[in-house]
Amino acid sequence: MRFFLLRIVVFLVSAFSFCSAEKFLWIDKPGKFVDLAYGKKKIARYVYQKMDPKNRAQTYKPFHHIYQDNGKDFLTKGPGGKYTHHRGIYLGFSKCTAFDKTGKVVNVDTWHCKRAYQVHEGIISQKADKENASHTVKITWRIDDGTIFVTELRKLSFSLFPDKTIQVDFESTLSTNQEKVTLDGDPQHAGFQFRASNEVAESNSKNTYYIRPKEGRDKKASTKNWPKNKDMTNLLWKGQSIVVGGHRYTILYLDHPSNPKPSYYSERDYGRFGSYFKSELTPLNDLNIRYRLLIGLKERNLKECEEFSQNFVSTK
Repeated sequence: MRFFLLRIVVFLVSAFSFCSAEKFLWIDKPGKFVDLAYGKKKIARYVYQKMDPKNRAQTYKPFHHIYQDNGKDFLTKGPGGKYTHHRGIYLGFSKCTAFDKTGKVVNVDTWHCKRAYQVHEGIISQKADKENASHTVKITWRIDDGTIFVTELRKLSFSLFPDKTIQVDFESTLSTNQEKVTLDGDPQHAGFQFRASNEVAESNSKNTYYIRPKEGRDKKASTKNWPKNKDMTNLLWKGQSIVVGGHRYTILYLDHPSNPKPSYYSERDYGRFGSYFKSELTPLNDLNIRYRLLIGLKERNLKECEEFSQNFVSTK
C-alpha cells in the first residue's frame, strides 16, 4: 500500500512539473518565418520573407497566421486561394497617397500591394515565458521605386485561456518622414482585418455566422457591410464563427475606442472581416492603433462578447 501511494505521489509531482514547465517559445526559420509554440503545440506564425519581384504575390506583405487547435494546420489564410492578398492577421490600405523618389504625389495600394509593398526590416524585440509571449517587428511600406513612405512598428502579444482560447493583442505605430501621407480605402479593402483559411471559401461559407452588438447572433451565411448597412460603423466589437478542419471556431474582434473614428465594418461569409478608417500622417503626427482578437473553439453569446469588449476598453 505504501509503495502504491508513493507511486501516486511521484506521478502527481511529475505531472505537475510537466504542466508547469510548459511555456511559450519562439522558433525562427531565418529569412522565412518565426513560429510561436506553447510547449510542443504551435500557436501562431509570423511570415516575414522579404519581397521578391520574381515571386511578388507570395512575398509582398508580412502577416501573422494562427494555427488550428491541432497545432499543425492553419486556421488562417496565406497566399493563393480566394483573393490572394488576404493574409491571416494583416493591415493595409488600398488608397494611399505619398511622394515617390522624384517628389511626385502618387496613389499606391498596400492592401492589394499594387504600386507598393510592405517589407519586414527586423524583429525589434521578442519575449516569451510561461504566461505570455510578444514580439515587435519593424515593417516599411514602400512605393515600387523603393521609397519608404511609412515605417510601422507592429507588436503582437499572445496569451492562452484555460479553455484554449488564444488572445492576440495587436498594436501598431505608423510614422512618416514625408510631408504628408494619407491612408484610405473602403471597408472591404483597408484597415485591420482577419481572414480565415481558404477552406471556408471552398466548402464551409454557408456555415459562417456573425455576432453583432445589440442584435447578437445572426443566421448562417448572413452578412452586413457598410455603407449598405449604416449601423456597421463605430462598433466596439464583432464576432465571427466559422468551421475549419471539422471544428467550429469563434473569432472575436475588439476595437479600442482610442482608434481613429469613424470606423466602418465589413464581413464576408468566406471568413474575412474587420474595419477601416481614414487617417493622415505627417512627421509630427504618428498613427497609433490597437485591437484584440480572441480565437478559440468556444462559441460566444452576446453577453460574453460585451464583457470581453468592456474588459478591453478599460485597459490603458
